[in-house]
Amino acid sequence: MTNPQRFPAPALDTLPEDIRTRLLAVQEKSGFVPNVFLTLAYRPDEFRAFFAYHDALMEKDSGLTKAEREMIVVATSAANQCQYCVIAHGAILRIRAKNPVIADQVAVNYRKADITPRQKAMLDFAMKVSADAQRISEDDFAALGPHGFSDDDIWDIAAISAFFALSNRLANFTGMRPNDEFYLMGRLPKQ
Repeated sequence: MTNPQRFPAPALDTLPEDIRTRLLAVQEKSGFVPNVFLTLAYRPDEFRAFFAYHDALMEKDSGLTKAEREMIVVATSAANQCQYCVIAHGAILRIRAKNPVIADQVAVNYRKADITPRQKAMLDFAMKVSADAQRISEDDFAALGPHGFSDDDIWDIAAISAFFALSNRLANFTGMRPNDEFYLMGRLPKQ
């Protein structure tokens, strides 16, 4: 594991105002600050660029549901052996899908998960983009056709896969650890 002191999270009161405001808003909403925010705050300009692209991909309305977007993150992050993203986005997937087991199924083997044929085709394409993008061919696009994906949806699948390949590598090289809070999120009904 990477030495956590190599890239120490800056103190909240030393961060630029826009970043501090975002961290406090996340903390207010979730009850904690996810470690990805603290780790990436080490480089403020890159933090802003990372989260601007993240939000553009993950928060917009399109032909992919928010749960399907998280499925892409969990499946590709598992293939990239990114503990942080599998655990953190697995929690988000459980919540968005309202399914306490889906994230574990997708992380271990999405081909055997309780997902639709459409979602399986989406993840097949996402995995190829993540691991073997140079081999994408018209056959891969044709496989998505019967499932009703638009060209914009296909772009989103590919862009999420590519973006989280970057995220996975940042998390792995920094030794980013998932917050303990993520492990139970979405597993049990809210009290």
